[in-house]
Amino acid sequence: MSSEKSPGTVAAAADERLADPGFLADADPGEVEPLLDAASTPGARSAAVVYRESVHLHRDTAPEVRRHSGACAVTTAVVDGRPVAVTGNGDKTVRVWDLATGQQIGEPMKGHTSWVEAVATAELDGRPVAVTVSGDTTVRVWDLATGRQIGEPMKGHTAEVRAVATAVVDGRPVAVTGSHDETVRVWDLASGRQIGEPAVTGHSNEVWAVATAVVDGRPVAVTGSMDETVRVWDLATGQQICAPLEGHTDVVNAVATAELDGRPVVVTVSGDTTVQVWDLAAGQRIHGPLTGHGSEVWAVATAVVDGRPVAVTGSMDGTVRVWDLATGRQIGPALVFPAEVHTVATTLDGRLVVGFGAEVAVLAHRAQPTCETNR
Repeated sequence: MSSEKSPGTVAAAADERLADPGFLADADPGEVEPLLDAASTPGARSAAVVYRESVHLHRDTAPEVRRHSGACAVTTAVVDGRPVAVTGNGDKTVRVWDLATGQQIGEPMKGHTSWVEAVATAELDGRPVAVTVSGDTTVRVWDLATGRQIGEPMKGHTAEVRAVATAVVDGRPVAVTGSHDETVRVWDLASGRQIGEPAVTGHSNEVWAVATAVVDGRPVAVTGSMDETVRVWDLATGQQICAPLEGHTDVVNAVATAELDGRPVVVTVSGDTTVQVWDLAAGQRIHGPLTGHGSEVWAVATAVVDGRPVAVTGSMDGTVRVWDLATGRQIGPALVFPAEVHTVATTLDGRLVVGFGAEVAVLAHRAQPTCETNR
């Protein structure tokens, strides 16, 4: 009797392994790659496509580093002319990755004593820097070229810091942070000091999301909260402008800003599974609720693809969807991943960075569009 396995048995075994995010993160790529052609179920085939796109990121990477790749916080930047991803995760470290080679650049940046919840990038004195926030209640600034922390941790929040974005106010680079203490705080990155006192208040529950934009010439922050509202703040005065944007029926998990027909807009995603688009100048909803995701939507980024502004959203349903901001319609089929999608980011050269389960994928748009990212 032949000991060879039937094609059906081989496919079933491959499908089972490819559906396990832990296996994809921990296994050597040489062990995973032979399974890719045997994938037969939709989920396994999707995992195979994603793995092929990102295998170069993990081929010579240790499992503990690959596990860090499943970061809850991801953003992109350019350091010494190289496009990079900056990630933070539950191992309390911040890491920088070369998107061309998939290799980690330098050593992990250590200092936080709890989960790194969010990361944003900025330029400080001509240097690219990362700003990170954590469950340890601190805000930290890192020199991306040297991997060193700049200054002392910035303290003021009294609970977990959940979100961060950067902007320029009166010519100085600032970070805007949102916390479970229900406040929004603005920090001068050059001095490491909080701007304004007391902190900006208005939300009646934890602040989970922050983005920045310019409205009528004024730098503003846009925040989302567990109180189900989105609020817009003048960064120069700390005052709320316009009434709260109401429409979501669950926590606002993430927000991202863009420009649509010359107007500043914000895209919001929520635990209610929907995506909504708002005109920041008018304080009115333009599109939504946009439906398609089958579970809580965790992440959103914006870009310009083939000349049109789009939003990219990631969900606990394991999908990434792309939305045309002009029409409010989904573009193409959803990208299906083998685990929950918890973060998305875009790069200047048109790539999409997706954090799912314990993995990260870097996907290139086939037409190689020009993309503009939003911090």
